Amino acid sequence: MIKKLLNLSGIFLIFFALHAQASDTIPKYPFINYSADTLIFDPDSTNLNHFFEKYNQVIQSGKGHINILHIGGSHVQAGTFPHTIRQHILLANPTLIASRGMIFPYSAAPRSNNPQDYQVRSKGSFQIVRNVFAEHAVPLGVTGVAVITSDTLAELKIIFKDTLLQFKTNQIILLGYADSSAIIPTIWIDSTEYYPVSYDSIKKRYLFETKQFTDSFTLKINNSNGERFIINGFYLGNSSDGITYNSIGVNGANTNSYLRCQNFVQDLDLINPDLVIFGIGINDAFAPNFNPEEFKQNYLALVNIIKEKNPNCSFIFVTNNDSFKKTKVKVKRKRKVKWINNENVLDVQQVMYDLAEITHGAVFDQFEIMGGQKSMAKWYEYKLAQKDRVHFTRAGYVLMGNLFYNAFDDAFQKINSKKTNLSE
Repeated sequence: MIKKLLNLSGIFLIFFALHAQASDTIPKYPFINYSADTLIFDPDSTNLNHFFEKYNQVIQSGKGHINILHIGGSHVQAGTFPHTIRQHILLANPTLIASRGMIFPYSAAPRSNNPQDYQVRSKGSFQIVRNVFAEHAVPLGVTGVAVITSDTLAELKIIFKDTLLQFKTNQIILLGYADSSAIIPTIWIDSTEYYPVSYDSIKKRYLFETKQFTDSFTLKINNSNGERFIINGFYLGNSSDGITYNSIGVNGANTNSYLRCQNFVQDLDLINPDLVIFGIGINDAFAPNFNPEEFKQNYLALVNIIKEKNPNCSFIFVTNNDSFKKTKVKVKRKRKVKWINNENVLDVQQVMYDLAEITHGAVFDQFEIMGGQKSMAKWYEYKLAQKDRVHFTRAGYVLMGNLFYNAFDDAFQKINSKKTNLSE
């Protein structure tokens, strides 16, 4: 129960009283519950203690690596919410900007949106395969998505757009493969061409070592015979110490979508997360036969998969945002559109608190922060949400990202302060 978790540590909500309301950078809206902007967990037993201890060591020493994975559906694929958090964490620690980590060329395929911090320019035609479907034309991995091309002219250019963060890259891992060994893809940095230094035929990865770059690179597939080539993503790395914030999202994905990805575990070793921010659930809750217990078990299966790679991994569960669904009702012999509040959000919220208790994790309750049930109407009125009453506008995602970082940083500061006081 929610109250059960809240009572685990009598005064922890007071202990984690947030500075968000006092921040001049957070816009003030009368319908937002700013007092709920906190990470909710038991500070005496949470796995976050382990994560924040490592996080503090890396910040203080400048040595070591922190890997964060933010995973979800369309809220994450859009990129603004996770990238806002990424910017806050890395700009607060500018000497610890490590690699960009995992990315995917979503917009290589028609009608597919890309995260805001990088642009994809493609030549040739590509088809997309997403984990939202029960059957996959090709095996999927940790990104939950793939693009396929047989075009002899196919190539992809990735251009980084963030002027605040510059990720230094000198190693590119292409998660991809061809139907035969006749295709050897190459990477171009400016006018220099790089061939793969190795290819793992089991994990299906090409390794490229390049000169250091920060702005763009081009993948040329070199497909002269018109054979099929599959791309499951890129991992952009370097040898620097620091913090890598990976975000993975697929429009329409639910918890079962990621469990269907055959190579999820195999690809996870590239990230090896210390912290996973789970934001899957909005699509589960829109299912007509939504089952909270099945939802919980799917989440626990994902948790167990991740813990196989890192038993000390910590978890933050982001509750669903309030949302509406459109339906048609009959009024005086005419059918009219009516917006109905999706009450499954309450079941999802409860499951997130249960999961936090089971995993000794934490909850970021964006449902309560929004203002609870039917609050999405106000977010839409104030242009913080889109017309579908499910997704936020860019301003809404930035606001939620700012609130998440404030909760994250406040928890870190308070835990670090508590440990310091106990050691004195």
